[in-house]
Amino acid sequence: MLDQRWRILSVLFLARTAMGFQFQSVASTTPLLMTDLHIDYGGIGSLIGFYMVPGIVVAFPSGLLMRRFGDKRLCVAGLTLMVLGGILLGLGHTVAAAFAGRIVSGAGSVIFSLVLTKMATDWFVGREIIFAMGVVLASWPFGIAAGLLVQPALAASEGWRWVMYEAAALCGIALFLIIIGYRDPPRAVAPMAGAARLPMLPPLRQLLPTTVASLVWGNLNLTLVLFFSFAPAAMTELGLSAITSAAWVSAALWIIMLSVPLGGLGVQRSGRTDAAIVVFSALAGIALALLPSRMGALAGCVVFGLAIGPPAGAIMALPSRVLSPEHRAGGLGAFMTVYYVILSLGPALAGVLREHSGAAAAAVWLASGLMLSTALLMGIFNLTAKGLTNQGS
Repeated sequence: MLDQRWRILSVLFLARTAMGFQFQSVASTTPLLMTDLHIDYGGIGSLIGFYMVPGIVVAFPSGLLMRRFGDKRLCVAGLTLMVLGGILLGLGHTVAAAFAGRIVSGAGSVIFSLVLTKMATDWFVGREIIFAMGVVLASWPFGIAAGLLVQPALAASEGWRWVMYEAAALCGIALFLIIIGYRDPPRAVAPMAGAARLPMLPPLRQLLPTTVASLVWGNLNLTLVLFFSFAPAAMTELGLSAITSAAWVSAALWIIMLSVPLGGLGVQRSGRTDAAIVVFSALAGIALALLPSRMGALAGCVVFGLAIGPPAGAIMALPSRVLSPEHRAGGLGAFMTVYYVILSLGPALAGVLREHSGAAAAAVWLASGLMLSTALLMGIFNLTAKGLTNQGS
């Protein structure tokens, strides 16, 4: 069974790469979208965030639907919506149409991301879960970095619509991989098995630390979104060329792709997961604070890339420490709901900050503050998780 779970992990990595690529499609085509759809930076920030908005209402019901229909069926449904939403966005000629397409693909990504998290948890809980989560999570910056490399050139030569079609096509490939390559783990809970008798939410003693963990996870991901969305502009404001700025941010994302799984492996072997989360998050926050300066831009990108990766898998594994197996689907639904609230509102807030301050650095400093708050949140998590740690792992 060892070989099989690593094959499953490879399928999940490749499938989630498509989601990162599709998410990045708006940021990569910002100038063309602003001109064609007549929207400002606040509108672009909202369009980025609308990929996450459906999570506020879709994530928790998706957790319940997993118990009824099974993981694979729901995963296929989510990827299908991502394909359709990408095509709709490419076909849209108005702001309303663009937002509609983004919401459809976003709803699919919410379902897909939630199911993928549970798939990885079910296959690796009690084993190499931090490393496995790190590998899955590395697919997100991998897709984004790939988008940064190819999407602007495609948009310049063929138009922004073809970027959306390309992203939809990759989601279609991910759909195919899941259909032919994913299998439920041994001893998996069958759909409908006891689902009708289970409460929608886990007990409060499990729900509280799960909610705090979702704040930590949401802050980390929002920080990453703000970094690749606003850091290039912040560096061009320092006098660096657009090409150089984009290259440095892209380089940081490629570093993240390695630091997430390899750093996660090191964190798991160290046995000091909570300390690692706090220390590396603080380093990432400090690096971001230094980034909007000409002397600290390159160093900030490199240090951020090295620091943001190691705690990611450990943070994503926090729910497995407090959720019992029978409450895992509903608990992860609640976890992802809070996460999507953060990622839905955060980019729009950052866009408004940039608009009113006149500087992209404002969004980068917001991201820095989010990472520096991790120490407080981890203290609250451990307080609320007392007596539950390692349950269900």
